[in-house]
Amino acid sequence: MFALIGYPLGHSMSPFIHKRLFELSGKNDDYELFEIAPENLEKGFSNAIERYDGLNVTIPHKTEIIPFLDGMHESAARYNAVNCIAREKGRLIGYNTDCIGFLRSVPKDALGKKFLISGCGGAGRMMALEAAAHGADITIAIKDFSAQQAEILINEINEKFPQVTVRTADLDNIEGRFDLFANATPVGMYPHIEGCPVSEKVIENCENIFDAVYNPNETVLVKTAKKLGKNAVGGMSMLVLQAVAAHEIWYGAKFTKQQTDDIIQDASEAVKTMF
Repeated sequence: MFALIGYPLGHSMSPFIHKRLFELSGKNDDYELFEIAPENLEKGFSNAIERYDGLNVTIPHKTEIIPFLDGMHESAARYNAVNCIAREKGRLIGYNTDCIGFLRSVPKDALGKKFLISGCGGAGRMMALEAAAHGADITIAIKDFSAQQAEILINEINEKFPQVTVRTADLDNIEGRFDLFANATPVGMYPHIEGCPVSEKVIENCENIFDAVYNPNETVLVKTAKKLGKNAVGGMSMLVLQAVAAHEIWYGAKFTKQQTDDIIQDASEAVKTMF
């Protein structure tokens, strides 16, 4: 049995996605939501790890869970954030599969070129660092209120990847052409589905679009990009593919692209009735 720990969990697509993956693997396993309030993390985690064979971790525990683990995979250590826990030879090892889901969702040949991103929080930081690791020329589009957070991220990129060029741009005044634009903000997310993080002009100047928002799967950003003939992917791809990576880690699962594409499509339909 497996579970997602976090607080609060509310509605989550995770049980739907993971149960489908277990079915495809021929495993008769359940996947549950296990809420742990921040003040009860140590005791709650102890209870969870006795009950479940493996765990996913979401906010607010992705960093706070680390002291209770026996070790971290390089993917988690890179971001100091864990979203997947596996038992390995009696030890609890933390992984970060969000980065795997992101990398599998965007064109490999675009990530290392001219990269534009809006948002520099947890997901935005991960995407920007992955782009930097691929040697991208990075522009972080921001509003004034996130300038300090962006500066911290730029300093981190400069320290880890000194060969990479990274800059900020006013979100309302973005110039130039880009190979990939990634939206790591909640703009366009249900119930405020009318929002779009950038103008149509900016979208037109980007060859590939990735929107981390998965509800709705086709945000205004994705719809506009497709209308303009761009390659555009919604956040359900990253959500499913990070779950796929967890199953690969937990018990060595293997899935075909057609199988994961089918789950992405089915989950995109299911989300309409769940929220």
